[in-house]
Order: sequence, then C-alpha cells, then structure tokens
Amino acid sequence: MNTIQVQLGERSYPIHVKSGLLKDVPDLLTETNHGQKWIIITQHGLMELFGFELMSNLKEKNFNTDYITLPVGEAAKSMKEFSNVISQLTELGCDRSTTVLALGGGVVGDIAGFAASTFMRGIGYLQIPTTLLAMVDSSIGGKTGINIAEGKNMVGAFYQPKGVLIDPDILKSLPKGEVIAGLGEVIKYGAIRDADFLKEISGWLDDIVSFPFEKAIKRASEIKAEIVSKDERESGLRRLLNFGHTIGHALEAHLGYGRIRHGEAVALGMKCAGWISERLDLLSKEDVNQLNTTINKLPLPEIEHVDGVHLMPFIKTDKKSEKGILNFVVLEGLGKAAISTNVSEKLIQQSLKVLN
Repeated sequence: MNTIQVQLGERSYPIHVKSGLLKDVPDLLTETNHGQKWIIITQHGLMELFGFELMSNLKEKNFNTDYITLPVGEAAKSMKEFSNVISQLTELGCDRSTTVLALGGGVVGDIAGFAASTFMRGIGYLQIPTTLLAMVDSSIGGKTGINIAEGKNMVGAFYQPKGVLIDPDILKSLPKGEVIAGLGEVIKYGAIRDADFLKEISGWLDDIVSFPFEKAIKRASEIKAEIVSKDERESGLRRLLNFGHTIGHALEAHLGYGRIRHGEAVALGMKCAGWISERLDLLSKEDVNQLNTTINKLPLPEIEHVDGVHLMPFIKTDKKSEKGILNFVVLEGLGKAAISTNVSEKLIQQSLKVLN
C-alpha cells in the first residue's frame, strides 16, 4: 500500500492508495471504532455498486453503520440537499462522536464534508473517492462546499478529513467518460509542478486503455499533499492548484452545471491559460504546444462559440478575485506555475478563441 501523509500538525492525516483497498476499509478503521455511528453518505447507484458491500463488511466488524443517499449531479450541492443531510443525521441519532464516510465523487465529498464540518459544530469524516477527479483532487485538502446561483462552491469551509482511502480498482466500474474527465486534473499536476510527470502522462495517453492509474494517482496525490501541507487555506502556494480553473469554473457556470464535466472544463481552461501565459511572454511556444498536445489527447467535448462578455460575470465572482483583482494562475515553464495579477478581461476573452 502507498501511504502519503498530509502534514498539518494535529490535523495530519494519511492518504492510502491501493488497488482493492475498499475491502480493507473495516480493518483500516478498526482502531478508530469506539461504538459510534458510522454514516455512509453516497448516491443510490454507488450504494448498489460499492456501498452495501462496504456497509455489510463494516457491520461484520461491529461498526454501527447506516447510510444517506444524495441525488446525482451538481444539483446535490444545494442548500436544500445540505439541509436534508443534516436532518437525516439528526433522525439517525447521530451525535458529536459520529463519523461520516463520504463514498463518491467530488459532489458527494463536498457536501458530505461540509455537512460534517457543520453538524454539531463538526464531526469526523473520511473520504472514499469513487472518481478519478476526486481521487487526485477534491478528496485531498479539506475543501468542502455547495453551489449557489451566483457560482460554484461559494458556500463552504476548509475542514480536513481524518483520512483518504483510494482504491483505483473502483474506476473499472465507472463509465469511461467519467474516468477520462478526471485526466484533465492529472495533467494539471504535471503542468504546475512536475514537467517529467507531464511528459509521462502524455506518453500514457497514447494508450488510455493501459493507462497506469494507480501510479498516476500516487504521484498526483503526492503533489497535492505537499502543497496542502505548506498552504492549507490557499493563501499562496495552494492557489497554483487553480491552474485552468478560473476559466474552467466559468465555463461550467455559463454552460450549466452538468453540461460539461469539471475535469473537461479544467482541461479547456488550461488551454486558455497556456495561451495567456505565452502572450505574457512567460511560456515558450514549444511548451504551449507540448501542453496542448497532451490535453488534445483527451476526447474533450466540442462546445459552441463562447461569448467572453457572458463569461466575465462568472469570472469576476470567482473566489480567486480579491478586491476586484484576479489572481490568475499562469505558467512560467512546464512544471512551474505562478500567480499573475496582470491578466486583463480582454486577454481572457481573446484566449477563448483556442476553444473553437
């Protein structure tokens, strides 16, 4: 088993990565089982695929286990569904000793983590991600949140899990499109922090069927853990993880949540950010071509012409804006990201041409 540590003092926690790990969950958690309630928060389909077996295995090891299901898609990350989860936790007799198991992708992890952060002023939770995107990104680092009409993840909290349990074998049970969408975030890690990793990813993408997911997840998790350990609350270094996200999030909001997958939107956002980096004389044409060649190996969706004027309101309400100044992540070379406050609205609008 590969174990990576997120170093946050008393709130440090492990990330375990191992094929077949889901079956080992009861043994991994035995020392923390003190008779409290364990609540699996997931979606109905995932409960059928993995959850009922997990719950049965936990009960065999004397875990007092129950479950709560959420709707599918970004619609689950709403005030209404958040309130429903809190009500169900109360109805199930949960208290401050209760531990939540977030079994699902980023949507489940975000709302389950946010519910855990607020229920009785905070209870413990663990992330068991079931999508590639969640495995390499949202399950690590303690970002939780829900969406409102004005933007994605506008309400939330930094609330670290007690651990992250990653089983790459889960990906075999998911639709190919869901898995491929997460590769956008994997590419991001190479682009911002490890040029050699980016080169490896590019080679692996020539044969997606044989893509070494466990190896890629391990390296991406190491990079995420290193950054979070140094900057938990996104005051500096952690902002680099937003490469491709400013435009990516805006595309999600503009097109409508569910019309484009997050990882796909980030991949398109990275192409725009690469173009902007070149225009600012920070990134060479050769590096831009290498980044785009890697991204273009993904079967990304074709999107209709995006009007930059319509996209800008979403960018202006982005959480990366401070006092009207946008902190935009650019590349000063492959594997070397930086923050720029010199990215104008005009430049962002011009960059959208790379999507057409």
